[in-house]
Amino acid sequence: MKRVITYGTFDLLHYGHIRLLQRARQLGDYLVVALSTDRFNNEEKHKHCYFPYEQRKALLEAIRYVDLVIPEDSWEQKRADIREYHIDTFVMGDDWRGKFDYLREEGCEVVYLPRTPEISTSEIKQDLHEDL
Repeated sequence: MKRVITYGTFDLLHYGHIRLLQRARQLGDYLVVALSTDRFNNEEKHKHCYFPYEQRKALLEAIRYVDLVIPEDSWEQKRADIREYHIDTFVMGDDWRGKFDYLREEGCEVVYLPRTPEISTSEIKQDLHEDL
């Protein structure tokens, strides 16, 4: 079984997220999604989420491409996750290109997928703010 992992906040879930998850799942047989916790988003990423962790997790678990959702609570946990979940392929959007190449040392493939250019959570939040 080929296992794939990806990481993200997945707030205000949209079709760009779905496309990323679909393409990640196509690279293997089992997709693990490491979902940023509220603490990690607030304290490390300096992001405020509309939906709390448990609701974002429930949304991801309802998507057919996702087999397992785990908490992401630090930048450093990726190596441990790759080992613990026996990951073969690490996937991120291409806006992170090169940032995680060091994970190849763990024996897994690192893939950067093109983002869906016309959609982003940041743009949705900005557009909603402008409409108020």
